[in-house]
Amino acid sequence: MPLLDNDIIVSLSDVSLSYEQRLVLKQVNLAVRKHDFLVITGVNGGGKTTLLRLLLKLIVPTTGAVKYYDEGRELDSLHIGYLPQKNMIDARFPILVEEVVASGLYSTSVLTSSIEKRTQIAQVLSQLGLEKFARSPIGTLSGGELQRTLLARAIISRPQLLVLDEPLSYIDEEFAPRIYDMLARLSQECAIVMVTHQPDKVAGLATRMMRICDGTIVGVE
Repeated sequence: MPLLDNDIIVSLSDVSLSYEQRLVLKQVNLAVRKHDFLVITGVNGGGKTTLLRLLLKLIVPTTGAVKYYDEGRELDSLHIGYLPQKNMIDARFPILVEEVVASGLYSTSVLTSSIEKRTQIAQVLSQLGLEKFARSPIGTLSGGELQRTLLARAIISRPQLLVLDEPLSYIDEEFAPRIYDMLARLSQECAIVMVTHQPDKVAGLATRMMRICDGTIVGVE
């Protein structure tokens, strides 16, 4: 049965998740629409990252359903760019910055030549001030440089949905305005779902703001 709202690209319906008999998320109902900029905040351990992982279908809900749509038709998958928390990345892994960024193209079905790929990589590295680090191992980067590298990987394929888990962490204050400007531009091209402890920094960009406490949505603006 198609959804009445053709702008919806992701829906979570009565989604709950339990780990070892502990209820982590409780009866979450949420719809993400084209060009949404949804900002999610809340205390540590409240369920924010778990909600993102459910939305990405990286984990399966205990009850309820997560579904993807295009113009009201249900899809098996969606073109998504994902920026995980920095602490989920092993910086000791022997991989170069440009290789990390290039990996963001692997999930897209669009066939591009090696020249086009190199051009895309160069462009996104330039956007995020990473040109001089292209051939650097990620283990040599500062926290902010690694965060920008992961953001470059998330956006390089021009996804339909961009999922960002604490993207402002470790970003240098002098570089932060460039990140905000980039997010403003990206919000015109795709939906964005962002978890952050700094909602005031992006309040002007958000179409909706949501707070999670103890696994429950307690506020949507």
